[in-house]
Amino acid sequence: MVRIGIIGGSGIYRLIEDPVVREISTPFGEVKVYTGMFGGEEIAFIPRHGEKHEIPPFKVNYKGNLYAFNLLEVERVLATNAVGSINPKLEPGTIVLPHDLIDLTRCRNGTFYDGKTVLRVRGKEVGGVIHVSMTPSTYCPELRSSILAAAKEMGLHVIDGSVYVCAEGNRFETPAEIRAMSILGGDIVGMTGCPEVALARELALCYASIAIVTNYAAGVKSNAKLTHEEVMDIFSRRLDDLSELLARTIPRIPKERSCPCKDALREFLKD
Repeated sequence: MVRIGIIGGSGIYRLIEDPVVREISTPFGEVKVYTGMFGGEEIAFIPRHGEKHEIPPFKVNYKGNLYAFNLLEVERVLATNAVGSINPKLEPGTIVLPHDLIDLTRCRNGTFYDGKTVLRVRGKEVGGVIHVSMTPSTYCPELRSSILAAAKEMGLHVIDGSVYVCAEGNRFETPAEIRAMSILGGDIVGMTGCPEVALARELALCYASIAIVTNYAAGVKSNAKLTHEEVMDIFSRRLDDLSELLARTIPRIPKERSCPCKDALREFLKD
């Protein structure tokens, strides 16, 4: 059993001690998972965009990735995300822990439960038409508390709480779209947070995101052209802090889960 999984950029992979590559067969395709020591514990890691950042956000195998973790008996998932700032108070370089989300994607398959597929979760079969709840906490409160405690130990400034808006991509958003997201209550915008968080809940996995603000979203400060290179540059500058934050978080995560995430499928699991 590997208790903790991490989904993020390939930069995290380089910090894993003696990584072992495992090809996990899932009903949603083959998934390459790296396992090894990180933060004093064996973890499983999936580079969301592939080893060479060749997979665009709308083609990420979100279902395969989360189900591969499920097959490895992962219970807790830590994700990293690059985001743009809708809220002008969140300047580039800020680290943010979202507490809620708005899903504005259009072309992604956002559920495991299509009425036909039967999955195995914690050794039991589950399937049919299932509606999981994203309340009372959209993101796992135990994971978020562990991250915040690790950040405090480091003396690292982290914003506790924001609303993550997930856009379809691949293009960056228009100024009008960002204004609309702001009216809806969004603070940050990215392209990878959904359906990842919802799929984790559908497997009764704990999930939390550590988001790095890489830029102001379109029209927030100016209408200057944004490039992918600029986004990656800001993200790379915070990679050391992000890596240390993850490493310090892992030993703080309780071994026993007492959060609502673990009970997401309780009424649907078959004997």
